[in-house]
Amino acid sequence: MAMMEVSNPATGEVIEVLKTDSENEVLEKIRRGHAAQSDWKRLDAHEKSRLLKEWSRLVEDNKEALANIITSESGKPIRESIGEVAYAKSYIDWYAEEAKRIYGRTIPANSANKEILIAKQPVGLAIGIAPWNFPAAMITRKAAPALAAGCTFIAKPAEETPLTTVKLVELALEAGIPEDVFQYINGYGHEIGHLFTGSELVRKISFTGSTEVGKKLIQASANTVKHVSMELGGHAPLIVNADADLDFAVDQTLAAKFRNAGQTCICPNRVIVHESIEAAFTEKLREKVAALKMGNGLEADTDIGPVINEEGYNKIYNQIREAESKGATVVCGNAFDTDPEKQTYFIEPTVLSNVSEDMLIMQEETFGPVIPITTFNSIDRAIEIANGTPYGLAAYFFTNDYRLGKYLHENLEFGVIGWNDGAPSAAHAPFGGMKESGLGREGGIEGIEGYLETKYISIGNHIQK
Repeated sequence: MAMMEVSNPATGEVIEVLKTDSENEVLEKIRRGHAAQSDWKRLDAHEKSRLLKEWSRLVEDNKEALANIITSESGKPIRESIGEVAYAKSYIDWYAEEAKRIYGRTIPANSANKEILIAKQPVGLAIGIAPWNFPAAMITRKAAPALAAGCTFIAKPAEETPLTTVKLVELALEAGIPEDVFQYINGYGHEIGHLFTGSELVRKISFTGSTEVGKKLIQASANTVKHVSMELGGHAPLIVNADADLDFAVDQTLAAKFRNAGQTCICPNRVIVHESIEAAFTEKLREKVAALKMGNGLEADTDIGPVINEEGYNKIYNQIREAESKGATVVCGNAFDTDPEKQTYFIEPTVLSNVSEDMLIMQEETFGPVIPITTFNSIDRAIEIANGTPYGLAAYFFTNDYRLGKYLHENLEFGVIGWNDGAPSAAHAPFGGMKESGLGREGGIEGIEGYLETKYISIGNHIQK
């Protein structure tokens, strides 16, 4: 029997040891989920809505317990975890209502003796593969629309953070959602992923994670022509124009970048500042960053928690050192606190200036608390830098010029854009990337479409007289 240790990345303490699902157990859960599909899809929309609302109520009642689980297994500050629970709940609330708004339509026929009707039906059993950094929100963002659409659902959490998913599924079952309709699988993706992609019973895979893994899932899913939605890697630019409100831009940069110690897919990883305000912006940012407190996320005054693991730590460390070797200047931070024996890895919030596009930190996604600053002298140059990677998930810009804002929106190749806004995500808005940052959208009315098939029937109304 294979086991999985779940540890607190801030202390190295083993929180819990879970059994992983064997191949036979995975296949059995897939079989059960597929078998439960016929009854679940026939359940009326108002009853599905009621069950989702009850799940949401239980999440609210257990928000402190959920937040403690999130922080204990992911390391993020507890106040951020409390915010994540609210964010996760907002997806359940939104799709509880959308369950009642899956509409068909009638199309005028091309003959007097015909009628054409359009219907929406659930795609079938869906697998949701979630990342470690938002273990609650990324599960509900997938599960809630799937269940609302009439799909059965299996959650596959990240190996680092399975306990949040276990608790969320337990609360869903307590709410009355049948156990075969909503299940979870614990295991290592590289060992069991082929069981998802290879099964003809699985009709949809929703994945949030790296572009590299996403491409492999897309390729493997092609053999059975599954529906796929992919929210993949990001490398978000943040542009600060000369006319921006500097203090506001600094505060928003701080909030957007250092959420979960910079370990989010929409964190600004490349700050692109007009050369005329670079010195002022950098100094204001330095003062704010230097005041951030690093530590255990369970302590109330912690701003920056640990990096999740050694692999993540090494990537960030190497990006900083490579940037320094090519001439980047350390404005603040650049301190490291590691304990390989305990497997705890902390990186002090760091700001780099004099950064150039040939540095790794400007080309590779950074999952850590580091802000590299570069400059521009024309808006088209800023756009060129921003668009100069294969990624297109999120982007930010700060300007009070309406015409310039519209121009940036039209020319930035990103699916989510914050204009004078460092926190653009919302359950009722479609979230997803362009280019190699993904396929499909989660959230909003678009988020349920990926779990629905469109059918039409042409009815002959000929009456013999």
